[in-house]
Amino acid sequence: MAKDKGKGWSPGLAGLLSPVTFWLGLFFLAPLLLIVAYSFGTAGVYGGMKLGFNTNNYAQIADPLYLKILFRTLVIAVLTTLLCLVLGYPLAYFIAFRSRKWRNNLILLVMIPFWSSLIIRVYAWVVILSGNGIANHALQFLGITNGPVNLIFTPKAVLMGMVYSYLPFMVLPLYASLESFDVSLKEASQDLGANRWHTFWRVTFPLSMPGVIAGSILVFIPAAGEFVVPQLLGGAKTTMMGNLIQQQFLDARNWAFGSALSMILAVVLLVAIIFYVRRVGTDKLEVG
Repeated sequence: MAKDKGKGWSPGLAGLLSPVTFWLGLFFLAPLLLIVAYSFGTAGVYGGMKLGFNTNNYAQIADPLYLKILFRTLVIAVLTTLLCLVLGYPLAYFIAFRSRKWRNNLILLVMIPFWSSLIIRVYAWVVILSGNGIANHALQFLGITNGPVNLIFTPKAVLMGMVYSYLPFMVLPLYASLESFDVSLKEASQDLGANRWHTFWRVTFPLSMPGVIAGSILVFIPAAGEFVVPQLLGGAKTTMMGNLIQQQFLDARNWAFGSALSMILAVVLLVAIIFYVRRVGTDKLEVG
């Protein structure tokens, strides 16, 4: 038994991990392998699938149209992540350094949007941004515009809806990281002559980097695969990879090409996340 403890592994631990391993293998690894197999298949005339080793599905992605959609997807996902960080960090900072009673109530307010469906919340933005919506009425009332302006079915509308939808995914990890922050470190920094600005950048922000990294990943990944928000707020002019994959599976009935698009998106996201964590995250952590 001592030998098992020294290695950090024991039959009891293996038994505890068996259900988790089975669950991940059944609902994560098996579907992933199925998508990989489909991505090398051939679509039938009437929507069937024929497995094989067809690399044309990946070759089609080199088409400028698909590359443009992939580039647009990454740009919108990155901008969504950055805006969520810029808006979410001050909010998480404000919540983390309030009294426990206020913290619980404010976190509850952040989580309230999760109580309703995403589609309902996005449709609310359709009403707000439409030509006869609240936003246009407010702009005309303030004298900023003389008539209705086109706010919906634009990249800006998509970005606005994405930031609204994924802001809580950034706030909650940041709050968890800042809530455990040792306030005495800030006091020590100020005692050594640093002002509030230097204390924030040299002490607070580096120590909250785990929350920044976690929040960025939680926002970036679903934002890159989003299809509901672009479809409702962006229309045909703001097609993203999620919309393209949905069209291939449901409309074109080309599961092979849809699977290839899914794999390309997954690989691109994995490379981007590894680069971010190793270059940005590690460097910031070393500063602290």
